[in-house]
Amino acid sequence: MAAGTQPTVVDWTADGRGVRVLDQRALPHETIWLDCRTTPEAVEAIRTLAVRGAPAIGVAGAIALAAAAVRLAEALGTPAAFAAAVGADAAALRAARPTAVNLPWAIDRMLAVGAGAGADPRAAAAAMRAEATALRDEDRAMCAAIGRHGLALVRDGARVLTHCNAGALATAGIGTALAPVYAAVAAGRRVAVLANETRPLWQGARLTAWELAQAGIPVTVCADALAATLMRRGTVDLVLVGADRICANGDVVNKVGTYGGALAARAHGVPCYVAAPWSTVDAATPHGDAVEIEQRARDEVARPGGLAIVPDGVPVENPAFDVTPAAYVTAIITDRGVHRPPYSFT
Repeated sequence: MAAGTQPTVVDWTADGRGVRVLDQRALPHETIWLDCRTTPEAVEAIRTLAVRGAPAIGVAGAIALAAAAVRLAEALGTPAAFAAAVGADAAALRAARPTAVNLPWAIDRMLAVGAGAGADPRAAAAAMRAEATALRDEDRAMCAAIGRHGLALVRDGARVLTHCNAGALATAGIGTALAPVYAAVAAGRRVAVLANETRPLWQGARLTAWELAQAGIPVTVCADALAATLMRRGTVDLVLVGADRICANGDVVNKVGTYGGALAARAHGVPCYVAAPWSTVDAATPHGDAVEIEQRARDEVARPGGLAIVPDGVPVENPAFDVTPAAYVTAIITDRGVHRPPYSFT
């Protein structure tokens, strides 16, 4: 990938029969593309984080379900059999990752469009295919809009601390939390990013650093434990993170470690901004305590890279996400604008 560009990480396969994703498990060492032409393949790609980031898995789920609908319309003769099979594939995709709201939102949107197209399976499949493409294009436009709305928050010379990866690798476009960074650079401003390593899967060290280096934007990887010290030194101007779910009251669910960063930012007078698409706002969930937090495998912590670092028999806590209370969020940037407290997304 040439400097100054962002990767396209999720799209249709070349033959239009499945979803193509950049395998982020292999980064930064290899660039591998996966063509998922069956629903189990797409589910596995989402579940194992080959494709990750709330917007990206929503797009991947939509394309995978539309592709499945096309295949099923060709294979099954009756509307009832088609509807049952599509429903089963939708349920499997929805269950691949339970916390990020974009995936079930995208699946529900696809099912609604298919049902609205009438009883003919081929007509339903065609409508779902068009809707999945529209959803992908909307995601790209959403990222650009977040960049425009967040541009004023990233001044010339800004030093931005981020956590996990909420850039182009997490969306179909230029990202959410990194969109204002890309917009600022495009406007001629000097911006430097401090990327938390983001244990235990190192999405900051592996993904954010790779993405920004490819784009020619200065980036430094920091140990997660260093964030508060950097703020105390005065070397962080703002914190900018993404979100997997934003509750009705403004509580933010994001990669585990976000809450600690927000607490440190409040203690040191550093603004903490959250950037996410409007589709990540979940008005039906009143607060963060009502969100199911995905629990991931012990080995992600106990055996990183296959190296055993935790003694056998010692338990490990490995939630994928944490909840940052709305009180610690300076503003939320969506494609609809900049939202400030008191938050009420109902």
